[in-house]
Parts: sequence; C-alpha cells; structure tokens
Amino acid sequence: MFSSSQEEHCAPSKDPVKYGELVVLGYNGCLPNGDRGRRKSRFALFKRTKANGVKPSSVHILNTPQDSKAVNSKGQHSISYTLSRNHTVVVEYSHDKDTDMFQVNPIDFVVTDTIAGSQEGEETPITQSTISRFACRVVCERNPPYTARIYAAGFDSSKNIFLGEKAAKWKNPDGHMDGLTTNGVLVMHPKGGFTEESKPGVWREISVCGDVYTLRETRSAQTPGKLVEIESNILQDGSLVDLCGATLLWRTAEGLFHTPTQKHLEALRQEINAARPQCPVGLNTLAFPSMQRSRALSSHEDKQPWVYLACGHVHGYHNWGHRSEQGPGPQRECPMCRMVGPYVPLWLGCEPAFYVDTGAPTHAFVPCGHVCSEKSVKYWSEIPLPHGTHAFHAACPFCATQLSINQGCSKLIFQGPVD
Repeated sequence: MFSSSQEEHCAPSKDPVKYGELVVLGYNGCLPNGDRGRRKSRFALFKRTKANGVKPSSVHILNTPQDSKAVNSKGQHSISYTLSRNHTVVVEYSHDKDTDMFQVNPIDFVVTDTIAGSQEGEETPITQSTISRFACRVVCERNPPYTARIYAAGFDSSKNIFLGEKAAKWKNPDGHMDGLTTNGVLVMHPKGGFTEESKPGVWREISVCGDVYTLRETRSAQTPGKLVEIESNILQDGSLVDLCGATLLWRTAEGLFHTPTQKHLEALRQEINAARPQCPVGLNTLAFPSMQRSRALSSHEDKQPWVYLACGHVHGYHNWGHRSEQGPGPQRECPMCRMVGPYVPLWLGCEPAFYVDTGAPTHAFVPCGHVCSEKSVKYWSEIPLPHGTHAFHAACPFCATQLSINQGCSKLIFQGPVD
C-alpha cells in the first residue's frame, strides 16, 4: 500500500506527463478500514516540475563509509558497498537533468505487506513486514518515449544506500560495483505486453545497479544468480514487481488508456442486473451491489449472488446442502446438478488496471469468488506469483488469495427470470 504523506513531491505540473502507475495486487481498488485515509493501493508517476534523477559519477575506496564526504553530506547521493571491516567502496551519484526518480519506501510512497484474502471492510492484521524499508526505485526518462527503469534499493532520507558486509555484492568485469537487497526485488515482464494474448514471462532479480539476474536458490541466499545480459530492467506495460510481501503491477500511461474505466465497469454491472438473474431455488432476483456499496455490505444480503464454484451455478444465499465429509473446508452440494464444492459470495473486481480487456464479467476466481472478464481471469490464472522464500503460485489480483491448483476459475451460469 502507498503512503500519500509526501505526495506533493510527485505532484503533476500544469500540463502533466504521466509515466505510468504502480498498483498493489490484493486490494481491489480500495483498502481495509484500518488503512483508509493514510494509504493508497495505487500510485501515479507524473513528470516532476524539476528533474531529481541521479547517475554514478565517481568511485572512492575507503576504510569505512563514514570516511566519505558524500556519505556525510545530506545533499549528495551515494551507495556504499562494505566489503570488510576496513574496506568500503563508495560510489557517488550526481544530478541527472534527464530523469525523474521515484522511490518505494518511504521517500515517495510506502508499500506494506499484502494480507492474502483480506476483504473490504476488514481491519488490517498487524504482521512483521518482510519488505525492505528502502525497497526499490523507479527512474523515468523525462523525454519521449519516457522509458521507466527499476533498480533494487532506495536512497534513505540522507540520500545514501548501504550494502553491509553480509549483503550479496560483487565487482563486475568492467570494474563497477553491484549488489542485491536482502530479500531481493523480483521482476516479471509478460510476453506480448499486457493484452488478452499475453503469456507469463520468467521471474528475474534486479540488482542495485539495474542489471538482470536469474533467481537465487532462496530469496535471501548470499550467492547471486547468473547475469542475464540479453534482458533489461526496463518496465513494460504489465510488468510485475515483487518486494517479498507485496506485488506491484506496472501500467504505462498508454496501457491505462486502453483499460476499462470505472464507468465502463459500472455499466457492465448494471447490464447484468438489468437481465434480472434469479436464484433457481428461491426464485428471488439477484443483483451485484454498486462498487461503493459492496465495500460495506454483508455477503448475506438478500440479493447478493452466491456461486457453487465446482459447477458455476449462481444462487442466492441459503443454508443447506452441506457436504463437509467430501473434502477439506466448507463443501456444498449444488441443488441444480449435485456437484459438490465451495459455495461463496460473488464480488465484482473493481480495479480496472487488472483487466486485460473490456469484456463482460462472466468468470470467477476459485476459491475467492471475485468476478471479471473471461480473458482477465484466464490471464491471472496462469501467472505464477512469488510466495515465501522460493515458492510460486497463481493468485487472484483483487484479493491475493491463492488460486485452486485443480480449478483456478469457474464460468458463471445465471438463470434468467421465469416471467
């Protein structure tokens, strides 16, 4: 999630150029109650009034970081690589008039851990964060095509980055120093951009200097992966950035232009409700609540649609058909086809940035019940997201719930009115 406390640093100018947006997976366009008013689930990167980018300028070999004038100067950016107790390499950075720099944690915006499966209206559980306090930085070129690049680690309030003795670091063949953060910054670029035809790419790790490496054996291993020279740290529309606790989606300004708007999603909701779908048993009319009301309503509202995920039949809420002996967790038998599986409320996915097309909401993620277009559901069902130190699994982008291995999505079957 993003802190808006220093939003003035990234305020757009009179005629703003928008580089793109970072959107946190798992919050469906809003935040739990405990975070409303002080954090955001998305952050727009606009061209700054005055460039604040930096680039390497000089290298110094010292006994300790404190021996460096750059480290002690609040106006000078620097990265310190501690090789041993009496051997430190300090790389000084100078102003770059051609780039803008945006930092994740906590200079420009703060990202905290995503709690998988948290619902709108719930308080956020307090957990120990695995996200580095200064996770990463995004550097955008101020001139077209406004290329955005990602780097591991961010400068602290004194404009320094410190890689301690135990951090993974090395000297490259060309002589420049580089390293990795403790839990790493992972990036995945989808093949074919972020469209209905896209396929998942390969997860890589980004270094402090922006080079691309294969993944370490475990998330915080001391030995880096292999350098991937043919790949770059340039963010593409649909690139995913994982900070070991939260995953961010990068959408370019051009990509966002082609996403459905909130108005379009609302029109799709009204279109479904106008068809007056009915519960095939209770024969009561079902209706998806508005985006605003869905965050405050109970899932047991009379008109709230529920679904048997094994078959996709949509019903109203009822309290029968329990078959707990036939599988782990709550199991229900569908009265229409007798298939047994999870029975959950349906919620429309209301974060437009997660849609790969503008299609009707016809499919639901399993097991959470978030609904969006068929192509969007199938796209996210194929994306392996990092989980823990070395595991990967697909998850719902709206709530971060891990998808079922056997059935990641379900096609919804609505019954029309009988009159």
